[in-house]
Amino acid sequence: MAKKSKGNRIQVILECTEHKNSGLPGTSRHITEKNRKNTPDRMELKKYNPIMRKYTVHREIK
Repeated sequence: MAKKSKGNRIQVILECTEHKNSGLPGTSRHITEKNRKNTPDRMELKKYNPIMRKYTVHREIK
């Protein structure tokens, strides 16, 4: 079921950049929210990648 929009808050998907370049099968993605007004550019967070078993940089995808 889709989530209703609460003003400027939107749901974004973060994808692992290291895993994407490594050639390993699968993907590591996390879903979070951000305030579009305060953070207009793409987000970058360090999140845990269970396939690589370490913390890596996850970047927002569209």
